[in-house]
Amino acid sequence: MTKRGKSKRAVWDLKIVRRAAVDAIWKLNPQTMMRNPVMFVVEIGSVLTTVLLVRGYRHGLLHSGFSLQITVWLWFTVLFANFAEAMAEGRGKAQADTLRKAKSETIANLLRDGHIEQVASAKLRTGDVVVASAGEFIPGDGEIIEGVASVDESAITGESAPVIREAGGDRSAVTGGTRVLSDQIKVRITSNPGETFLDRMISLVEGASRQKTPNEIALNILLAGLTIIFLLAVVTLQPFAIYSGAPQTVFVLVSLLVCLIPTTIGGLLSAIGIAGMDRLIQHNVLAMSGRAVEAAGDVNTLLLDKTGTITFGNRQATEFVPAPGFTGEQVADAAQLSSLADETPEGRSIVVLAKEKYGLRGRDLATHEAHFIPFTAQTRMSGINLDGREIRKGAVDAVARYLEQNGNALPADVRAAVEKIANTGGTPLVVAENGRAAGVVHLKDIVKGGIRERFAQLRAMGIRTVMITGDNPLTAAAIAREAGVDDFLAEATPEDKMRLIKHEQSQGKLVAMTGDGTNDAPALAQADVGMAMNTGTQAAKEAGNMVDLDSNPTKLIEVVEIGKQLLMTRGALTTFSISNDVAKYFAIIPAMFSGTFPVLNALNVMHLRTPQSAVLSAVIFNALIIVALIPLALRGVSYRALSAEALLRRNLFLYGLGGLIAPFIGIKLIDVLLTASHLA
Repeated sequence: MTKRGKSKRAVWDLKIVRRAAVDAIWKLNPQTMMRNPVMFVVEIGSVLTTVLLVRGYRHGLLHSGFSLQITVWLWFTVLFANFAEAMAEGRGKAQADTLRKAKSETIANLLRDGHIEQVASAKLRTGDVVVASAGEFIPGDGEIIEGVASVDESAITGESAPVIREAGGDRSAVTGGTRVLSDQIKVRITSNPGETFLDRMISLVEGASRQKTPNEIALNILLAGLTIIFLLAVVTLQPFAIYSGAPQTVFVLVSLLVCLIPTTIGGLLSAIGIAGMDRLIQHNVLAMSGRAVEAAGDVNTLLLDKTGTITFGNRQATEFVPAPGFTGEQVADAAQLSSLADETPEGRSIVVLAKEKYGLRGRDLATHEAHFIPFTAQTRMSGINLDGREIRKGAVDAVARYLEQNGNALPADVRAAVEKIANTGGTPLVVAENGRAAGVVHLKDIVKGGIRERFAQLRAMGIRTVMITGDNPLTAAAIAREAGVDDFLAEATPEDKMRLIKHEQSQGKLVAMTGDGTNDAPALAQADVGMAMNTGTQAAKEAGNMVDLDSNPTKLIEVVEIGKQLLMTRGALTTFSISNDVAKYFAIIPAMFSGTFPVLNALNVMHLRTPQSAVLSAVIFNALIIVALIPLALRGVSYRALSAEALLRRNLFLYGLGGLIAPFIGIKLIDVLLTASHLA
C-alpha cells in the first residue's frame, strides 16, 4: 500500500488496460453516459451517424468512406473518454483486490456468557466482545477493553513494523483484518458488517460510490452549458447552409459539434477526480469523500501539533553548562551517571551526548554499591548514590529545594543559564553533586529537518500555518521561530482549538488539522479537512474526513499538496480543452463553406487539402488527444508551490498556449497522412 513498500504502478499496466477496455464498452449504457452531459451528446451524435450510415448503405445512397470514417472516429471519441475513466477506476479496483485479501472470512472468538463461541466474522454486530490471541486475525473494527498486544497492521498500512495496542488511552482502536502477534486482547466490536473501515476503504478506492464534488458539479454545469450553446449554433448552420446553397451533411454537422464542444475535458473530468483520490490512497491516506480532497487543495489555514509533527516528539540533550567550580566534563559525567537507569528518551540522550562530546561511556556499576534514586512526581528528581557521590538531576525548583536542604543556594550563574535556556524554548535540568549545583543540562525539542522549507512553500501558496502546543508561550514562541510557522497557539485546550478553527472559518477560510485522541474529535469534525491518525481512537477516526493509515502527522502537508495538484490538473486540462476548441474551429468552418464562400479560404491557415480531409482530421485529432492526455490526468500535473496568480499565468502560458498550438500541428499532420494514403 505505501510508496515505500511497493513500486509505483505504471500508468499503462496491461492488466488494468485490459480491464479498462472492457469497462469502456459497458459504460456505453445511456444511463451511465447521462452522468457526463458532454460525452452523452457525442454518443447521441455517434448513434445518429451510425443510423444514417446503415440506412444509406441499405438503400445504396452512400458510397464514400468519409461517412464511415467519421462514424468510426466518433465512436472512438466516446470509447476513449470511457476508457480514461475506466483506467482511473481500474487503478482503484486493483488496490481494492489487494485489500480484499485482508478481508478474508475470519473466524471470531465471540465471548458470550463467559464462554467463547466461534462464529463467522460476518455475523458480528456492534457491541459484541471477541477474544484475539497471538497468530489470530482481529475479526472486525473495535476498541480493546482488556489486555495489551503487538499487532501486525501491514495488511492495512503496508508497514511491516508491528505496533502496540492496549486498553485505554489513544491506542486502543484496532482494525479488522489485522493480526495479533503476541499476547491476548479482548475487543469490543464497534461496527456492523459492511460498515467496517476495510469495507469503506474498498468502496472508496473502487470509486463506485464516489460522489462528485461541488467544484466538479459546477464545472459539469459549465460544460453542459457550453455544449447547449454550441448545439444551438450548429443546428442553425444547416438552414443557413441551405439558404446559401451549400447544404451540409449531418456527418459534417455532427463532426463540427463534437469538435467544438469541450470533449477533451468532458472526457477526462471524471478520471481526474478519481485519480486524485487514488494518489491520496497511494500515500496511505483514506479520504472519506472527494470533497475532502478538494477542500485540502483550497485550504487557507493549516493547524499542526508541535510534538511529532514539527518536532521529533522527544526532547534531547544538546548542551552541558557548568556551574562555577565545575567543568563541562564533570557536569556530563554526573548527568550521565544519574541517567544510566533512566530509560526515557531524554535520559538516553544525556548518556549519548556525554559519550559523543567527552568520550564518556556507560560504566559497569555491578561491582559498585550504586543506589539509583527513581524519578517521582513528588520529588521531580532522579539520581544515584555511588562511591560516596550523591548526584541528583531534575527540575530547577526541585533541585533548588534540595540544595537549600543541604545549606546551599542555586548560584546566580546557574539561574542565568536556566533563564537563557528557557528563553530559547529549551528545558533546563539542573545537576547537583554532594549538595552543590554542578551545572545545567539543556534539553531541547528538535525541529525536524526541512520543515522550515516546507512551511515556506506553504506560505508561497498563501497557506497560513499555526502550531498548536501545550507548552508555555515562551517555549512555544521559540520553537515557532525556529520552525518558521506563521503563528502558534500555546497551552492549547480542546476548547481553544475549536475557537481558533471557528474564528478562521468565520473569515471565510478553509481549515485543516490533524489529531489522534478523543479530545481532538470535536476539532476534527469542525475542520474542513480533519485528518485522523489510524493509531488514534475510534472517535477521532469517525470525526475526521480523512484517516492516515501510517499515522504520520506531517503527512497533512502532503495531503494539501495532493489536493492542490488535483485542482491544478483540472484547471490545466480545462484551459487546454477550451484552447483546443478554438484551433479546431479554424479547421472545420473554412472547410464547410469555402466552396460557396471562397473568401473563407483566408481562415484555412493550416492549408488543409480538402474539405473532407479537414473535417476528418479534426475529428481524429479530437479523439486521439483524449488518449494522449490520459497519463497526465492519472498522474496529475507537476506540483509546484506557487501562488494562485503565478499558477494562473503558468496554466495560461503552458496549457492555454499549448492547447492552441497543438491542434494546428496535429490536425495538419493527420491531414497530410490522410491525403497521402487517399483516405480523404
